[in-house]
Amino acid sequence: MRNKKDSLIAYFIKNEYFSGVLLLFCTILALIIANSNFASVYNHLLHEYLTIGYKEFSISMSVMHWINDGLMVIFFLVVGMEIKRELVIGELKSLKKAILPISAAIGGMIAPAIVYILFNYKEQTISGWGIPMATDIAFAIAILSLVGRKAPKGIVVFLTALAIVDDLGAILVIAIFYTNQIDFGSLCIGIITLIGLIIAGRFKVKSKLLYTVGGLILWISFLKSGIHATIAGVLLGMVLPVGENSEEFQESMLYKFEHILTPWSSLVIMPIFALANSGITIDFNSFSIIILSPVSLGIIFGLVIGKQLGIFGVSYILVKLNIAKLPSHVTKRHLYGASVLGGIGFTMSLFISSLTFSSDIDLLAAKTSILCASIISAVLGTIVFMFIEIKEKVKRV
Repeated sequence: MRNKKDSLIAYFIKNEYFSGVLLLFCTILALIIANSNFASVYNHLLHEYLTIGYKEFSISMSVMHWINDGLMVIFFLVVGMEIKRELVIGELKSLKKAILPISAAIGGMIAPAIVYILFNYKEQTISGWGIPMATDIAFAIAILSLVGRKAPKGIVVFLTALAIVDDLGAILVIAIFYTNQIDFGSLCIGIITLIGLIIAGRFKVKSKLLYTVGGLILWISFLKSGIHATIAGVLLGMVLPVGENSEEFQESMLYKFEHILTPWSSLVIMPIFALANSGITIDFNSFSIIILSPVSLGIIFGLVIGKQLGIFGVSYILVKLNIAKLPSHVTKRHLYGASVLGGIGFTMSLFISSLTFSSDIDLLAAKTSILCASIISAVLGTIVFMFIEIKEKVKRV
């Protein structure tokens, strides 16, 4: 059982590592295109409308919306499956093990939001407080895999569990605070579909077709209702049967869907999302104005400082009071390094910013600052883990 669990963690980390590298490549590519002669073609393509279906049974959205409201449902479905897996058979199953990453994640969501609010108090942009709350698991794990190769596995598991709880928090924020006017007719269809899927999950129905068709109806219902369509993905992931232990998990529908969809989510959908949402046109004449705006300062300080204060601060207090224990072979230095990497917001932060701001100027400020904060956090995290490795080498000598 232990070997299966370890191989699952290894598979997950390997996937996230390659995803992080690919995300970085697509982000750089998007920045190059957005600041080249191809910028107009790039923007035109993203705002081109695409219709799928026939007459009244069709959905028409821009390419950007198909990516953010359509493809990203798969990403959120994978997130939902990850959350359920960790809650049922993973690191979040035991309260004793889960209390540290859960508490750290909560601290890492509250502190950045407070920092953002302090910079945007009495400003219209205060609604962006949810932007610096999230951690990009793919980028964070990729950086940790590169610079913390000798770091204990416990810190990787801690960061992964933290990011998953973080994602759950961000999803709740999207569902509650970033939902438009609700069409209750469509919502009722969605709720009835969800109840049907929950019953199927409880009876451990093994039909990919049932969950696929049900998930599609759920997505369309939520899309039409005004509740953000990506929530349908999370809910579907949470209702899939997972089994009671590692052996049952290997035969479960969640396992089968996860192994099919995780590579697509990590290696195709997230890079496409990065390519579509990272195309920031950099105007060096106005860069200082943008970067010093309340939105930018709130996001940068929220991700870089707020994340550290929230994650490390809460973890340190819990360990000091013997309420929680550090994972095996993990030191406070490792914990601090992980809290710094928690400031890499990227995917979820970009997603929330696209829901928050209708103003192009505010959206540009948000995207620019998310990129800057993520780079700063990645560089600082790299320095911390390099310092830890040097200290450990000196000790061995």
